[in-house]
Amino acid sequence: MNAMLEQRPGLPPAERLTAQSGDVRLAVYRWGDASKPMLLFVHGYPDNHEVWLPLIERLVGRYQVVAYDVRGAGASDKPGKTRDYRLELLSQDLKAVLDAVSPERPVHLVAHDWGSIQTWESVTDPALRERIASYTSVSGPCLDHVGFWMRDRLRQKSPRALLQLVSQLVHSWYIYYFHLPLLPALSWRLGVARLWPQYLRKVEGVRNPAINPHQASDGVHGVKLYRANFITSIFKPRKRHTEVPVQLIVPTRDRYVGQQLFQQLSLWAPRLWRRDVSAGHWTLLAEADRLAGWIDEFASHIEGGEASQALQRAALKPGSGPFAGKLVVVTGAGGGIGRSTLLSFAERGASVLAADIDPAAAERSAELARAMGTSAFSYCVDVGDSAAMERFAQWVKSSLGVPDVVISNAGIGMAGAMLDTTPADWERLLRVNLWSVIDGCRLFGRQMVEAGKPGHLVNVASGVAFAPSRNYPAYATSKAAVLMLSECLRAELAGKGIGVSAACPGFVDTGIVQATRFAGLSDEQQAKRRAKVQRFYRRRRLSPDSVGEKIVQAVQRNKPVVAAGSEVHMAHWQWRLLPGLSRLFARFNLTS
Repeated sequence: MNAMLEQRPGLPPAERLTAQSGDVRLAVYRWGDASKPMLLFVHGYPDNHEVWLPLIERLVGRYQVVAYDVRGAGASDKPGKTRDYRLELLSQDLKAVLDAVSPERPVHLVAHDWGSIQTWESVTDPALRERIASYTSVSGPCLDHVGFWMRDRLRQKSPRALLQLVSQLVHSWYIYYFHLPLLPALSWRLGVARLWPQYLRKVEGVRNPAINPHQASDGVHGVKLYRANFITSIFKPRKRHTEVPVQLIVPTRDRYVGQQLFQQLSLWAPRLWRRDVSAGHWTLLAEADRLAGWIDEFASHIEGGEASQALQRAALKPGSGPFAGKLVVVTGAGGGIGRSTLLSFAERGASVLAADIDPAAAERSAELARAMGTSAFSYCVDVGDSAAMERFAQWVKSSLGVPDVVISNAGIGMAGAMLDTTPADWERLLRVNLWSVIDGCRLFGRQMVEAGKPGHLVNVASGVAFAPSRNYPAYATSKAAVLMLSECLRAELAGKGIGVSAACPGFVDTGIVQATRFAGLSDEQQAKRRAKVQRFYRRRRLSPDSVGEKIVQAVQRNKPVVAAGSEVHMAHWQWRLLPGLSRLFARFNLTS
């Protein structure tokens, strides 16, 4: 049966077809030019094909687009028995649709939520390998992969692994509810269907959710998807591999599907690209423009188009590190803490950008990162120049894409009495130590927010932010300001999926000591003072590498403050518990 239906203002009329899968008739909708590559959309629960209309409207000019109501939803048949919703039957449904709309040419498959869960069954079926050109999965893991992931968490027996498992079990509360008799269906019929648009608007951030006239029916029948598959798949998982190119889109604020479920996906899908978005579970409605762009970019690349830098970086390999696919920008990366931090991220699979006022030093850091097998770039910038920082941020965005992690590390030292510190000294110090951090957070933080991209900003302060002293009033002031800026910005960006950390290292043996200016001293006196301080730092033996490792951990765990060195921990707690003692110690001249 063919019919033309008007689906949505601004969208061409859809051609309606029927695909027969056994005894089940599936309602199929098709738009666009038949000569173009095909996108095939599979919806989740409790939706029907109409959930895809905002994306279809954005993509129909470049593709032939097909969507269908899965069994139990929309205008498709609704089998009454739970066993009629098993994964193997859902995979047969997809094959029936493929036979009806694209019997010869492979399609680009896009699926969300339960649509993803059920289409993993097809994507990992060797018999359908030649029918699927690519697969974009949003918020829906393969249940067999989840089963193996859960076994792995239990096998590790580490607190972190068990916490991940417990966290996912808590977030999956609705699955247990759907297995209860009568209550799920009753709740849909008694009011949940009517309230569903309000939930999407207030909780998921969907601005204008459409009213689904089939909502109650879709909710009632779709529950059988969970009952027919979850227990068997989780407790008796099968090894499901695929050679299909997979684009994984992970909403980082998903309340139901945790990011940890995809940790081992590259082992099952070696041709894997991953893209994170700061959005909730229904990202296809809340971020339709961004999702449509990613689908278009991925399908175009699989069809033979050139991949952008962002898409190249999103490609993951089996065994990739935790930061694979991420772009990390480090200022002051020509040596010391900056270089060590850069290499720590590179070691974990990140693509890195070394920025420094010394171009040779920045390039040397990039060379060391490349030797680890990752992509690395260098850039010469004076972070104390706001106009130069503007150009730098724009270059990063246009050339490499919006970064995932930015470490504002560049800084200079300043010691000596406050009354001996000139206005020029103050301006130079604050321009590099504070304003560069302000510019980095402002420019790159805005990029992350506008891109809807989860990310992390790390601002390198110092342990002296907790320890007042007559010896370094200007330096301590700049670093205390960086710490407070970080705390304020962390609160501001918390709801946008962007973390902010302040790194507070202690006496680290880096080149900053040799560049420190001691106010009020002659050149000869300054040289002697630097040598004395340098000897002390070397005896302390706190290495830049240890600080770099702590910064990486802070990003992984979203820690607000990173204290590196026992002296920093002591100063921090002393300032909090015994501020009078800190003020007393501040009077001693430790550099004379």
